[in-house]
Amino acid sequence: MATVIPEPPQTQNKDHLKAYAGNGGGNWVPDQARPLALREHPFKPAQTGMWVALAAITMSFAALTSALIVRQGVGLGWGHIALPPVLFLNSFVLLVSSLTLEVARGRLISYVHGNELQKAVPMRWLAITLFLGVLFVVGQYAAWLQLKSRGLYLATNTNSSFFYLFTGVHAAHIFGGLLGLVYVMSKLHRSVLRRSTFSAAAQYWHFMDALWVYLLLLLWTRI
Repeated sequence: MATVIPEPPQTQNKDHLKAYAGNGGGNWVPDQARPLALREHPFKPAQTGMWVALAAITMSFAALTSALIVRQGVGLGWGHIALPPVLFLNSFVLLVSSLTLEVARGRLISYVHGNELQKAVPMRWLAITLFLGVLFVVGQYAAWLQLKSRGLYLATNTNSSFFYLFTGVHAAHIFGGLLGLVYVMSKLHRSVLRRSTFSAAAQYWHFMDALWVYLLLLLWTRI
């Protein structure tokens, strides 16, 4: 007479998930019914490289700030200009984009843990963040047009030169952040997104937001 050996009980997928996602260096493993959504690299090269990049950007804008203060101290040909009102709307748009990016992070974590059924939900919030970033760049261009309508160009005076320099360099870095968001969305679409990659992109984006707040205050008080 044959002996029937019962199969061992299956481990719940969420318990397996917690075993890997409980520490910072493990993989986020989604439900078995869906493809892998997030992968982790133990050395996190993306975040390490991002810290180096942010340090370089900080030093660059610190040098520009020092140049502004020194040039203003000379006092020759220096006069204040009124900032285009659209800059304040642009600031609001950029700050909201940081909030939507964090919502996307939360939705992505919910998807990985099986609490969110559709990958399209975090993708949608990333798309909203991307749209707001593009809207900010368009708003910056509108600010430049407002200055030009007053007859203030890059070489008109020292004030306008610094205004175009600060806002132009920052807009270029925002464009880099937009490319980073597109990269994250493409990785998520193919279900090969690493957690460190998303964290690095979010870190860069939030840094650009904080940098813009600093620049707006600098332009408001110095230009």
